[in-house]
Amino acid sequence: MYKMKKIAFLTIAVFIISSFTTTKKMEALIEKEIKTAFNLVKYSKNHISVSSEVNNTLPIKIDDTNFFKIKNEEKIVGYYYLGQAFGKADYFDFMVIFDKDLIVSKVKVLVYREDHGSEVGSKRWLNQFNGKKTTENLTYQKDIAAISGATISAKSMTNEVNKLLKAVTILYNKKQL
Repeated sequence: MYKMKKIAFLTIAVFIISSFTTTKKMEALIEKEIKTAFNLVKYSKNHISVSSEVNNTLPIKIDDTNFFKIKNEEKIVGYYYLGQAFGKADYFDFMVIFDKDLIVSKVKVLVYREDHGSEVGSKRWLNQFNGKKTTENLTYQKDIAAISGATISAKSMTNEVNKLLKAVTILYNKKQL
């Protein structure tokens, strides 16, 4: 019995730790998306530091693993955010790339872990988010089209992008960006 509990604990601990870190494969995909979005060969990234006072007011928490400033030769070209949204039974990882004016340039599903609903990762559906400004509040089935067979994932993605847009607005207004 003790051995089973120990194995269960270790399994959960590994899952939790790995769910908040990026793999080499995911890092390569992120790098490719950033280079493509900004037509860059080289860039640097710096995590965005947010005071705990401001972070407590945000609809999503920002830390040194999920929100970054993208620079090319010390000039800010944009930002990107790594997040998770919930599907029917599991989380999926996504990224949102903003241009320097904080307008959504691209949304990409990085890892989808379920058998059903993967249509949420299609370029055609994700392109609906491009050009959205931080002042917008997106409504599923109005601003963002529904996906038959991926309703939960699509609603979740729309909600997470909305939270991010609100958070970025607050960060900008509080001079944290």
